[in-house]
Amino acid sequence: MTAQKSPFEGIRYVWMNGRLVDFEQATVHVMAHALHYGSGLFEGIRCYQTAAGPAIFRLQEHLKRLENSCKVYRMEIPYTREQLTQACFDAVRSNGLEECYIRPIVFRGFGTVGINPLKSPVEVAIAVWPWGRYLGDDAIEKGVDACVSSWRRSGMGSSPALAKATANYLNSQLIKMEAIANGYAEGIALDSNGSVSEGSGENIFLVQDGQLYTPPVSSSILPGITRHSVLTLAEESGLEVRRVAIPRGMLYTCDEAFFTGTAVEITPIRSVDRVTIGDGTPGPVTRRLIAEFLAITRGEQADRFGWLTPVPAPVHAMS
Repeated sequence: MTAQKSPFEGIRYVWMNGRLVDFEQATVHVMAHALHYGSGLFEGIRCYQTAAGPAIFRLQEHLKRLENSCKVYRMEIPYTREQLTQACFDAVRSNGLEECYIRPIVFRGFGTVGINPLKSPVEVAIAVWPWGRYLGDDAIEKGVDACVSSWRRSGMGSSPALAKATANYLNSQLIKMEAIANGYAEGIALDSNGSVSEGSGENIFLVQDGQLYTPPVSSSILPGITRHSVLTLAEESGLEVRRVAIPRGMLYTCDEAFFTGTAVEITPIRSVDRVTIGDGTPGPVTRRLIAEFLAITRGEQADRFGWLTPVPAPVHAMS
């Protein structure tokens, strides 16, 4: 059996604490606070290859959300938005990538041992790597099979879902592992009230009778940037959008369903708990939104929303 190629093969540099370092040197101490207590906030951003060169999708919105996530956890980022923007450019260009996934992370390093994070230093790193279709190479064309997870999302008064915190993804791991163990590509979590929340790492949309439904922020969702992009495209086209609590049963009776997120982009859902959605193929609303989204992100259509930030000319790696 052929060993699977690592997506990090050929990646030479990581931006870390103000400079580019060799990939192998981008390390943290085993006693880092984030390792023991989950004190990390992060983002997932895509850089797309276009005819005009690499361009980062909604970079400023992602960095703003990172800043807001850090505010929730009283973690002051020791770099400005402008510095982080340049750091993303440097990480992409120093590795010679035209298209990639960008992972900025802000975390508490090694300071003191104990739950109180305030005496541990704040560190920042930005890694990049090529990353294809998260749920499979043909997921966008054929859709994926999902299940409703037995694990619920944390309530609004627990860990705030609006902050993209590393600790929140322990819950996501339970949802994902359960889905895979049962033969599904992805799991769908309910909120503490039993309404539909989101996937393990994606937002969710349903189409019913020509209307687009998505759970509100009060259903313990991360307000996704791709989610916002889909809402923008839908509303521009005149599609009625409803941000309302969605009962579980609607997952089985809707006409179409799809996930959204940086990693999955827009991925159709063809079945939930082995109940086929529609005729089991991506529906017309889903296909239209996918086509529009991909055309903009790949530079094939005018970027009328200003979503793409071109990556400037290459930089020289610093030793």
